[in-house]
Amino acid sequence: MAGAAAMLTGRPTRIVIVDDHPVVRDGVVAQLNGYTDLAVVGHAETGAAAVELCAREQPDVVLLDLRLPDRLAADVVPAVHRVSPDSRVLLFTAFPEHAAVAPTLAAGASGLLVKDAGGTAVRDAIRSVARTGAFRADRPDASAAPVTAREYDVLRLVAAGYTNPEIGDELNLSVNTVKSYLREVMHKLAARNRAHLIANARTHGLL
Repeated sequence: MAGAAAMLTGRPTRIVIVDDHPVVRDGVVAQLNGYTDLAVVGHAETGAAAVELCAREQPDVVLLDLRLPDRLAADVVPAVHRVSPDSRVLLFTAFPEHAAVAPTLAAGASGLLVKDAGGTAVRDAIRSVARTGAFRADRPDASAAPVTAREYDVLRLVAAGYTNPEIGDELNLSVNTVKSYLREVMHKLAARNRAHLIANARTHGLL
């Protein structure tokens, strides 16, 4: 794996930061400045730009914001792995209780780091992911999320324009089960129809 290879060869661990807030990106760079074993080789503001950058740079670690303007993090992770198979993705978010966390970890992210972490915590998390392929921190409180992880899966596919049968095929669920999840998430978000559901989900910061 690339991260382990970096340590064996003595070259710095190559890092890509994916976040649409310049203050966050600049803050991470400042926190990592001075560590000779870590090198930020690029940054991106969108999921699409992140995939292009990772294809070009083949980073060891990708620090990925949970909420991007164009794509869901759960969709960015496998796209990064397709173009840069050895890259390890570390989820970086201010919302550890967000319903999107579990699906993003399930999609192949190597761990979760909360944005209020100090500079040494960011450093240690990146080193851990590069060395072992994982970073363990306190689990987010799933009960604090407005929807469950599976409801979020259904929600994001609805937002992507999938029909109920297509959602069932994608998630390996029966159509009736999809309808049940959809009814529940519509109830939780006080939505009258799919369009209203998507609008309310965006208001709640879920999409």
